[in-house]
Amino acid sequence: MYIVMLGAPGAGKGTQAEILARETGLPHIASGDLFRQALERGTEEGLRAKTYMDKGELVPDEITISMILQRVDSPDCAEGCLLDGFPRTLPQAEALDRAFEQRGKDIDRAIYIQVPEEELVKRLSGRWLCRSCQTSYHVITSPPETPGKCDKCGGELYQRSDDKKETVQDRLRVFFAQTMPILDYYKKQSKLITVNGNLDIQGVAGEIISALQAPMSR
Repeated sequence: MYIVMLGAPGAGKGTQAEILARETGLPHIASGDLFRQALERGTEEGLRAKTYMDKGELVPDEITISMILQRVDSPDCAEGCLLDGFPRTLPQAEALDRAFEQRGKDIDRAIYIQVPEEELVKRLSGRWLCRSCQTSYHVITSPPETPGKCDKCGGELYQRSDDKKETVQDRLRVFFAQTMPILDYYKKQSKLITVNGNLDIQGVAGEIISALQAPMSR
């Protein structure tokens, strides 16, 4: 089964993809990880992708699609995979379908984790990282014992540029403008599953698994 995970930044689609990967045994393919791996290897695609990621912008389609299809063609994806972070635009979704058709494959389900915008801003803009060990904190859900200092190593906490409120709001505007049309695209194909992303982690996971087990109306 080939599954697309959809959701705004902060919706928790990466976490849910990891849970679903454990439940199904399908490979979890996160486009952000592919970009970082390409950057670590020093590839031209990785360096180009970084310039967009650093500004909180979407990576151009030709870069993203090339990386994704190389990964999907790997032997461990022969029976399916979970695509996390791709497609993010309607042209990407259409290109993915064309590429899959050429390979005799098809996207089976598109899971959209729906979270109110004000909750997304709260989740994203409250995140801080340790400069030394990269431990993540959140001012509301998991604050450090001492403000500004890491509990584990005592390192200084900082906020990434793409986690600042203004950048978060820009990222969400990009998402809702460019990604939302994908929902209609998959809905017309009777592949869309919408779940409540405002539940706790296990609650969201339970909704996803139940929805996947239920027959889809055509």
